[in-house]
Amino acid sequence: MEQSSKSSGVLNGKFIYRKLVDGSLDKRTVICSYCKAEFQYHRSTTSLKYHLHAKHAFATVPLATDNPVTANESCELQQSTLTVFQNRYKPTDQTKYNNLTNAIAKWIAMDCRPLNIVNDRGLIEVIQIASSNQSYTLPSQGTIASRIRDLYHSEKTTKLELLKNAQAVALTGDHWTSLSNHSYLGVTAHLIDAAWRLQSFALTAVYTEERHYAEACAERFLDVTKEWNIQEKVTTISTDRASNMIAATSRLPFEHMTCIAHSLQRSITVALRAGGFENVLLKCRKILGCFKHSLANSAELKTQQPANGQKQEILRQDISARWDSTLGMVQRLLRNKATIMTTLALEKHNLSVLTGSDFGKLQKLETLLEPCRFVTELLGGELYVSCSVILPALCHVCRVTAVSDDDPAYVARFKNTFTSHLTKHKEGTNMRFLKIATVLDPRFKNLKCLPKSERDEVWNMLSEVLKEQHSDAEPTEPEPPQKKISLLLVASDSDDENEGVPVRTALDRYKAEPIIPMEACPLEWWSKHEGAYESLAYLARKYLATPATAVPCERLFSLSGDIVNKKRAALSPENVNQLV
Repeated sequence: MEQSSKSSGVLNGKFIYRKLVDGSLDKRTVICSYCKAEFQYHRSTTSLKYHLHAKHAFATVPLATDNPVTANESCELQQSTLTVFQNRYKPTDQTKYNNLTNAIAKWIAMDCRPLNIVNDRGLIEVIQIASSNQSYTLPSQGTIASRIRDLYHSEKTTKLELLKNAQAVALTGDHWTSLSNHSYLGVTAHLIDAAWRLQSFALTAVYTEERHYAEACAERFLDVTKEWNIQEKVTTISTDRASNMIAATSRLPFEHMTCIAHSLQRSITVALRAGGFENVLLKCRKILGCFKHSLANSAELKTQQPANGQKQEILRQDISARWDSTLGMVQRLLRNKATIMTTLALEKHNLSVLTGSDFGKLQKLETLLEPCRFVTELLGGELYVSCSVILPALCHVCRVTAVSDDDPAYVARFKNTFTSHLTKHKEGTNMRFLKIATVLDPRFKNLKCLPKSERDEVWNMLSEVLKEQHSDAEPTEPEPPQKKISLLLVASDSDDENEGVPVRTALDRYKAEPIIPMEACPLEWWSKHEGAYESLAYLARKYLATPATAVPCERLFSLSGDIVNKKRAALSPENVNQLV
């Protein structure tokens, strides 16, 4: 009893003092009540608690209380500790741990975090709280790297199976340089699978050390096709208009598609200069810079916005490399016109303030750029067919930017320059491929986006391609919903050309089919009519899988804007490919 009362203070009796030969207690040595292990004791119980946690997890349930317990109650208490131990360490816990480790690995891969983030103490605390397990420890960098490799190989196996079963594959490619000056080549694949679903995914983001000469770029693209065993299935490769890319694709056995979005933005840049908008845009940039670089001006603007009935929003300057940023800058500036003028009147500055004439120009510019933004966004999608939309979209843009008698001289100059420059780029694209893709889209097969004199020629092209086509087409999959593009409806300059066409061949029957609505999905149409037009369906898979732009590839390195680029700058080149 004497010994028990003296040792009750050492973790509630889980340890007792060692008894010496003469019957006294050695208060510098304690013995574990469970395994009889001896420990040095100097009033600190840290090592003792660690021993209990590591060797006797059930000991977290108190074994002694201030109230006396009976033999039966003691037996029940000991039984409960065994139950706690069994529940805590049952086999499913290892599964939960593995699932959590896999989730962390997937998060690091998807958000492109550096592997050493698992060493962050704050992250450990967050996961311990979220999992209600204070004993959880984050996996090591090596474990995460191993899990990412497993995820990569699992995902790659899935994509290899898709590519193996695909009839035709389209690629996009682009180079990117990180903030740490590492150069990468990104390649994405696009195909229509057996259920007529459009599939788009990354193939690689490979680190490159050689200069981006045409020969080197072409060799890299071929290496990617060999790695994924799609040399014989690739139909097109889409890139920007960089001279080395154009030269590289001319050395490849695939058809080249230039990015129409790059052409559109380049035409806008040239037209802005021709229309005399540069001076007013320069004024805008200087004014917005005044708010961007001054905390006082920015704070005053936030105060004035609610006072003028405006919601609080940050003013943004345009960036030459970011599409549609000029339109975004102009729109925000026009929305906050009164607020900006009021704030500037309260501050001392040497800025050239925008005049009423300047604001009039900005309103005209907003009207001019809005159709371009719509088309750029439309053609940049990956979840729906876009290649067949190029010609109708360009027709729509040219129609809404046609010069009218009411246009001021500077607007007319903008429109004329924009239209002529865009037409020049359009003629430099793979027009044959685009025309066939358009006629294979049941929304646009009336070809009203083309001059009437060219329409019969397109059907003749399709007839020639059909004659060259010998293999049987396999079914393909339905595809995701797409944006409404009813704005692309172009007024017809003639009656329906399909009237009176004799329905003899499959091509004649397809030509006589009614046009489907703009909002309808062409892949759903083909999934329902594949049996009737087997050879045409095979061509539809080939031509409709090609994306309209090289934007999908560029998204590999700008998933969330500049922040992701900064994250990637901290990644090692060896890990980038698997993460992406």
